[in-house]
Amino acid sequence: METASSSPLQQNLQAGGGRRLQDCLAEKTAPLVTVITAVFNGQPFIAGCLESVLRQDYPNIEHLIFDGGSTDGTIDVLRRYSEKVALWRSGPDRGVYDAWNKGLSEAQGDWICFLGADDEFLPGAVSEYMKLATQYRHAEYLSSQIRWVHPSGYVNPAHGRAWSWQRFSKNMCVAHVGSMHKRSLFDRLGTYDISYRSAADYELLLRAREGLCAAYMPLPTVMMRAGGVSDNQAALLEAKRAKISSGGRSPLLAHIEFETQRLRFALGPLRRSAGKWLNI
Repeated sequence: METASSSPLQQNLQAGGGRRLQDCLAEKTAPLVTVITAVFNGQPFIAGCLESVLRQDYPNIEHLIFDGGSTDGTIDVLRRYSEKVALWRSGPDRGVYDAWNKGLSEAQGDWICFLGADDEFLPGAVSEYMKLATQYRHAEYLSSQIRWVHPSGYVNPAHGRAWSWQRFSKNMCVAHVGSMHKRSLFDRLGTYDISYRSAADYELLLRAREGLCAAYMPLPTVMMRAGGVSDNQAALLEAKRAKISSGGRSPLLAHIEFETQRLRFALGPLRRSAGKWLNI
């Protein structure tokens, strides 16, 4: 009996590859770092993301990519990199955080980080993080600065501050992209709550409250392109919900902070314009 050939979308939903499936990963020579990337129709930037990981000078990285069923050529790019990445899979998911949770179930690293499909590690980033991990052996969360690039042309070369509960309980002060999470942190806190579309990374760290052991370096490690689901006012509402439900924040204080941040968001274009002209 003849059957109809599957459509390109159906083929994509069944796709997968990577060196792990070929059982040819390198031997462990240093603590393994897992980089997880979620992507959906990210063809313009995904190659740059993959190359930035491959260019790292740290000797023991596995890159796991989870695609949500792209139809724009992303799968073709991933196939070209099958011999260079540890694992990639394509199939339906329920958003970025669902893809991240899939990555956590596959991750074998001692440290785990999340790199957006349109973001790129800067040279030497992972090595610098592992130096920080050696310096602060009790830390379970490592963060840095990032180079934040807006489509308008505005660039913030040093976005992201050190974690402290006093600041973090009010807003997401750390630069989450590229930051490192010790595996034991997920053992303790669990995985991402996919009822959030844009603030699950913030919500997960809020669960630790003041008990989070963190370390920071004032060095940019990632080039992050602005935009996406976390760059809108709806994200502020989600952050407000996370602060109250997981961070124990007073609803009144959370509402005041929401209104303040909403005003700051509304003034964003003006601030970026001024920043470009004043070179700040």
